Amino acid sequence: MQKESAKLGKNLKRIRVEKGMSQGDIVRALGVSRSFVSNIENGKTNPTLSTISKLAKALGVSSDELLK
Repeated sequence: MQKESAKLGKNLKRIRVEKGMSQGDIVRALGVSRSFVSNIENGKTNPTLSTISKLAKALGVSSDELLK
Protein backbone atom coordinates (compact mmCIF):
# COMPACT_ATOMS: atom_id res chain seq x y z
CA MET A 1 0.00 0.00 0.00
CA GLN A 2 2.91 2.33 0.69
CA LYS A 3 3.96 2.21 -2.95
CA GLU A 4 0.49 3.31 -4.12
CA SER A 5 0.45 6.17 -1.61
CA ALA A 6 3.82 7.39 -2.84
CA LYS A 7 2.70 7.14 -6.46
CA LEU A 8 -0.48 9.11 -5.76
CA GLY A 9 1.54 11.75 -3.92
CA LYS A 10 4.05 12.15 -6.74
CA ASN A 11 1.28 12.46 -9.31
CA LEU A 12 -0.61 14.96 -7.19
CA LYS A 13 2.45 17.17 -6.76
CA ARG A 14 3.50 16.88 -10.42
CA ILE A 15 0.06 17.81 -11.75
CA ARG A 16 -0.37 20.59 -9.19
CA VAL A 17 2.98 22.16 -10.14
CA GLU A 18 2.31 21.73 -13.88
CA LYS A 19 -0.94 23.65 -13.44
CA GLY A 20 0.77 26.39 -11.44
CA MET A 21 -1.23 25.64 -8.31
CA SER A 22 0.00 25.88 -4.73
CA GLN A 23 -0.86 23.56 -1.87
CA GLY A 24 -2.92 26.49 -0.59
CA ASP A 25 -5.09 26.34 -3.73
CA ILE A 26 -5.80 22.68 -3.03
CA VAL A 27 -6.45 23.40 0.66
CA ARG A 28 -9.04 26.04 -0.24
CA ALA A 29 -10.71 23.85 -2.87
CA LEU A 30 -11.05 20.86 -0.53
CA GLY A 31 -11.44 22.61 2.81
CA VAL A 32 -8.68 20.55 4.42
CA SER A 33 -5.45 21.46 6.21
CA ARG A 34 -2.18 22.14 4.44
CA SER A 35 -0.54 19.36 6.47
CA PHE A 36 -3.12 16.89 5.11
CA VAL A 37 -2.26 17.84 1.52
CA SER A 38 1.46 17.68 2.34
CA ASN A 39 1.04 14.23 3.88
CA ILE A 40 -0.72 12.99 0.73
CA GLU A 41 2.03 14.41 -1.50
CA ASN A 42 4.67 12.75 0.68
CA GLY A 43 2.89 9.37 0.66
CA LYS A 44 2.30 9.48 4.42
CA THR A 45 -1.47 9.11 4.32
CA ASN A 46 -4.05 7.21 2.31
CA PRO A 47 -6.88 9.52 1.25
CA THR A 48 -10.38 8.12 0.78
CA LEU A 49 -11.83 7.62 -2.68
CA SER A 50 -14.00 10.66 -2.05
CA THR A 51 -10.93 12.78 -1.31
CA ILE A 52 -9.12 11.46 -4.39
CA SER A 53 -12.16 12.41 -6.46
CA LYS A 54 -12.21 15.92 -4.95
CA LEU A 55 -8.47 16.31 -5.58
CA ALA A 56 -8.92 15.31 -9.20
CA LYS A 57 -11.78 17.76 -9.64
CA ALA A 58 -9.77 20.60 -8.05
CA LEU A 59 -6.89 19.83 -10.44
CA GLY A 60 -9.15 19.42 -13.47
CA VAL A 61 -8.05 15.85 -14.16
CA SER A 62 -9.61 12.41 -13.83
CA SER A 63 -9.15 10.31 -10.70
CA ASP A 64 -7.44 7.79 -12.96
CA GLU A 65 -4.79 10.38 -13.81
CA LEU A 66 -3.90 10.75 -10.12
CA LEU A 67 -3.68 7.00 -9.61
CA LYS A 68 -1.53 6.14 -12.65
